[in-house]
Amino acid sequence: MSRRFDYLADVEVFVTVVEKGSLSAGAVFLATTPSVVSRAISRLEARLGVQLLRRTTRRLSLTEAGLLYLEQSRAAFGLIDDAERTIQGQEGELTGRVRLSVPTTYGHYRLPPLLARFTRQYPQVRIELSISNRNVDLVAEGYDLAIRLGQLPDSGLIGRKLEDAGLCLVAAPEYLSRAGTPRSVDELSAHACLPFVMPSSGRVGPWLFCEQGVDREWVPEAGVQVSDDVLGIVSLAEHGMGICQSYDFIVRERIQSGRLVPLLEQSGGRSRPFSVIYPPHRQLSATARALIDFLTREVADDVSALIYEKSSQVQ
Repeated sequence: MSRRFDYLADVEVFVTVVEKGSLSAGAVFLATTPSVVSRAISRLEARLGVQLLRRTTRRLSLTEAGLLYLEQSRAAFGLIDDAERTIQGQEGELTGRVRLSVPTTYGHYRLPPLLARFTRQYPQVRIELSISNRNVDLVAEGYDLAIRLGQLPDSGLIGRKLEDAGLCLVAAPEYLSRAGTPRSVDELSAHACLPFVMPSSGRVGPWLFCEQGVDREWVPEAGVQVSDDVLGIVSLAEHGMGICQSYDFIVRERIQSGRLVPLLEQSGGRSRPFSVIYPPHRQLSATARALIDFLTREVADDVSALIYEKSSQVQ
């Protein structure tokens, strides 16, 4: 009796070659030769009746059919990995791997203490963390989860909100002693502001305020604009170059140490949401589910503790 999936080794070769970028690199990773790799892909293309890869002397590129087959193959291998990790998790201590993509804001300032607690609780879990402001394609690039900012687009992804991260307007004492302290949002136009250019639109992101219970957006203008990494505006503000709006969890320590000073607190209170997302069609492993549950629970506890701390300070 013939085996239904005896060609899966060829599929794995195809996925590996695409991920490594060349036949030779794929062959090195698979501990074989480029000719063996080439024959495996040719067999797969003959079986499917379509061309998957365009081969030139310098590079490989996917055909439209190849891109579709790559995405589906990665998803299929992901399901096999998930099945193994789920079974392993049922046998006792949670084990397995989670691939997680996060933006620099969360990756540098919010996530480290959370992951430290998670890995202490589940020491056999391996975390593969990508910290980047690029919105990865979870399915095509093989990520289990991602943390993203803002309202989620209608992309079919499933999201669980982690928190509404509060925003704070800040400047360095050096800047304020030189330029004065603004007393209202309207006075900001006379100051050096440090705006961030949103990668999704190429436009300056508006600053969010709440004045007498009414939400207001104000678009800063300045001679210095930051793009790609929003953490840059905080670094520039800390060195006295102007005023910026950032998240409380980023500037909190700098405020406590006196390196930055909060401004226009009477016009604060606005926030932006962060969520953890994952593909809807993919069966989440026990490890990925554990990380989602842990993050949502721990972030909620941290936010509650911070609110209690602030209310105690007011009293």
